[in-house]
Amino acid sequence: MMSKIKNIVLVHGFWADGSSYSEIIPILLAEGYEVVAVQNPLTSLADDVAATKRALDRIEGQCVLVGHSWGGMVITEVGNDERVSGLVYIAALAPDVGESMIDLMSKYGSPSSHFKEQEGFIWISKEGVKEILAGDLSAEQIALIYATQTSPSTSLTNEKIEKPAWKYKPSWYIITNNDRAVPPDLQRDLSKRMSATTVVLESSHFPIISHAKEVVDAIKKAANHG
Repeated sequence: MMSKIKNIVLVHGFWADGSSYSEIIPILLAEGYEVVAVQNPLTSLADDVAATKRALDRIEGQCVLVGHSWGGMVITEVGNDERVSGLVYIAALAPDVGESMIDLMSKYGSPSSHFKEQEGFIWISKEGVKEILAGDLSAEQIALIYATQTSPSTSLTNEKIEKPAWKYKPSWYIITNNDRAVPPDLQRDLSKRMSATTVVLESSHFPIISHAKEVVDAIKKAANHG
């Protein structure tokens, strides 16, 4: 039986781009879904919201909006669009009204020394990719993330949400128990606050690479939601 929703829009996080979903996309396509991966500029929340809305304009009908990491901030704002039927958060930030990334993260620890600021943008070192983002990935995958990273503007950490879509749309949350980027305790608190349907994976911050099948299963459940 084909899913009720056929369109999946994927939103990436810091130090990534749309290709971070390269393990996810072929599986979804093979099962008959239409997929668009947003290329966030990571220059401002407004810019990322605009890029995601352009992706929505490319599809016909309803969609499930998926956000990884910082992408959760973006889908929390864009998810209010009438074309969005459900939200899937993957180790993602899910702010409430007036909350920023700093507001959420600062309660659970301080920034890593692996983050390097340069001209208003934040890079992550190769060691940081391995230790913080991708502890369960291969050396080749870690090298690829480092080489292709999109550095976020420092301003993104203070951006705030006006109307959180998770209060109005069905939501799913994938918690990554071995995450060193978005603390698992924060993920648990956010998913509970959202009353999200929750999946727990023994994964680093990039389950979209290391646990692609399980992530796809969660996306399919959101697409089939009545």
